[in-house]
Amino acid sequence: MVDWSMRQAVKKLMSKGEVTSRPVNLAQDARTGPVNVKDVEKQAIEALRTCFDPEIPVNIYELGLIYGVTVNPSGQVGIRMTLTSPFCPVAASLPAEAEEKVRAIPGVTGAKVEVVFDPPWDPSRMSEAAKLQLGLL
Repeated sequence: MVDWSMRQAVKKLMSKGEVTSRPVNLAQDARTGPVNVKDVEKQAIEALRTCFDPEIPVNIYELGLIYGVTVNPSGQVGIRMTLTSPFCPVAASLPAEAEEKVRAIPGVTGAKVEVVFDPPWDPSRMSEAAKLQLGLL
């Protein structure tokens, strides 16, 4: 359940156009032939592993901020992600960085990040590697 203050923060970000509540449309704007969906998904995850929250020395994939990566045979990639908090200072730049890095993968015709706050992020979403790196194990 999302509390009132989180809803207000999301509304504020949405009003500025910094996040969207619209579902990712993977059928839009296909420009090339079919891509190997599994290969592009692996490459997208590797690209997301190069994005870091500046306050935490762990990449966003291992932090558990990525809820899903979907690849369409047309080369469109959809990324569902969250932030550690709706008040995160990189609420605009981190999703944009993730989208930019995935868009740079050969064969990707477009990428769209959908920022969601339900379910909310919590430390249990971190990988064992992230917990070890942060001294939580």
